[in-house]
Amino acid sequence: MILALAGGVGGAKLVRGLANILEPDELSVVVNTGDDFVLHGLSICPDLDTVTYTLGGLNNAESGWGLAGETWEFLAALKRLGGDYWFKLGDQDLATHVMRSYWLSQGQTLSQVTERICSALGVAHPIGPMTDDPVRTFLDTDIGKLDFQTYFVREQCKPTVSEISYAGASEAKPSVFLSKVIAQKSLSAIIICPSNPFLSIAPILALPDIRSWLENTSVPIVAVSPIIGGVAVKGPAAKLFKELGRDASVLGLAEYYGTLVDGLVFDHEDKQQVAGVSEYGQRSLVTNTLMRTDEDKNCLASEVLEFVTSLS
Repeated sequence: MILALAGGVGGAKLVRGLANILEPDELSVVVNTGDDFVLHGLSICPDLDTVTYTLGGLNNAESGWGLAGETWEFLAALKRLGGDYWFKLGDQDLATHVMRSYWLSQGQTLSQVTERICSALGVAHPIGPMTDDPVRTFLDTDIGKLDFQTYFVREQCKPTVSEISYAGASEAKPSVFLSKVIAQKSLSAIIICPSNPFLSIAPILALPDIRSWLENTSVPIVAVSPIIGGVAVKGPAAKLFKELGRDASVLGLAEYYGTLVDGLVFDHEDKQQVAGVSEYGQRSLVTNTLMRTDEDKNCLASEVLEFVTSLS
């Protein structure tokens, strides 16, 4: 069984490829919840929803987030009433947040709620949150301390970031879902998807029990780079590398993950970095990592699976 750690559009794309190859009992997906927040009284889990909608074949393929065929009547009505409308809540998407909020208010865990949503949307492969406890990503910027969604959506990632913190992570425990995955003897490898290292993967690694388990597990761990030629495929990853004093490159990513990972997957454009990556004790797989089509997703997933198996 393969465990994938994911968040955001890039992570969801690779998870889609993995799910096209692996049976539901061969893949489990643990998703970042550091960007979860409450808006208009609703509990919103953007990364969980992106991965869920993508695996369900329901996502907006053009944007990578939200639902295909979405309408925006709720948002228009909200604007007329003077409500905050900078975060786009589509009419179909709204139903997910309403039901999640209701079930959470009834005492169900986020793991249980996510399972119910996946079942209702026809998602066969298991998806769950990194934790059932609240963890929130905050960014110290040149315009003040911002929660993730304010930085990412309202401010469009424009502020300069000096530090990132994950409130609640030090006390949070692995989710019920993740705890069950960890306990499975069939677990054979871990894949860190090409998600933003600071905003999607770091919140997962910030949980002490998860970090400790990953550092001590005997199964191979590989990470897939979200950076090609010093540029992020999507989002502010490269910008954050630079602002946080790191090299925005495959080598910078290799340094960031260090001994946590056994292998690094990166694009042909960065093939000259193989020797440098090896200095961090990591094996390299150089291939096409830009996932424009379903075939790209499937091909990358297949190569990553073959690579991680070779490290066993």
